[in-house]
Amino acid sequence: MNLLITRPLPDPVMTAACARFDVTARDSTLPLSATELRAALTDYDVVLPTLGDLFTAQVFADVPAPRAKLLANFGVGFNHIDTKAAAAHGIAVTNTPGAVTDATADIALTLLLMTARRAGEAERMLRAGQWQGWHPTQMLGAQVSGKTVGIIGMGRIGRAIAQRCHYGFGMNVIFHSRSRTDAGLPAQQLPIAQVLQADFVVISVPSGPATHHLINAEALAQMSPHGILINIARGDIVDEAALATALQSRQIAGAGLDVYENEPSITPALLSMENVTLLPHLGTAVLETRTAMGMMAVANLIAHLDGQPLPNPV
Repeated sequence: MNLLITRPLPDPVMTAACARFDVTARDSTLPLSATELRAALTDYDVVLPTLGDLFTAQVFADVPAPRAKLLANFGVGFNHIDTKAAAAHGIAVTNTPGAVTDATADIALTLLLMTARRAGEAERMLRAGQWQGWHPTQMLGAQVSGKTVGIIGMGRIGRAIAQRCHYGFGMNVIFHSRSRTDAGLPAQQLPIAQVLQADFVVISVPSGPATHHLINAEALAQMSPHGILINIARGDIVDEAALATALQSRQIAGAGLDVYENEPSITPALLSMENVTLLPHLGTAVLETRTAMGMMAVANLIAHLDGQPLPNPV
């Protein structure tokens, strides 16, 4: 089978893919263009796409009889693929759950600590040569240990974040989930309005119509003035313009973001604020994690090649 890999991947993943497929691998780190998206469906038997490769309903409509039969997505999130349109055109979609859990949870804690302790702001001050030495009231941040963290979405990643917060920092864990969920540790499931009042609010839900702008101006108004919002899920879950307004007016104390509504573009106001930590989508940026993700995607491809059930259908 002919396989298109849309971005450079770790060497072990490429070796595994080339052992079973006739591989075409793009050198570009940018998403597929409109022309490339359509060519992917017409010129290849299977495709290994990733975030930013926008397989929309219109792309599928433009290729009514696709050659491709599987999109083995590299990543747990697949909101860049219209799965209903794919299914209607006879194309299966898989993802890579599980492999991303620990690395993504680690980034949530990185953002939480950096924002609470003003680490990004402090480093910028030091690198600019503005540090004049220690004094008792310099760069006072927020305490993390013993505080309350509210987690919106208690899936694999949400539970991993809860474990780190509870067992690592002695934090009180509250959470919101659409269904009754066992967090696997001492935690209280509450309505979202109450979870938003926590000292730290971490977004860990999938992207989709039900969660688009879940955190909007109304939700931000329910947060505490000392509250800090962390988003490691998908950018469109947060209304970025409303968040910028809330940060500018000090309606909330701060935010830590690893994902953005219109990546790689970022709301300009956020770039000039000191009370927000901004990372360039580093959630799974660990070699072991990215390799595991790629191997999981290849396992889905091989199952399709061998006529076996797909391990991770979406």
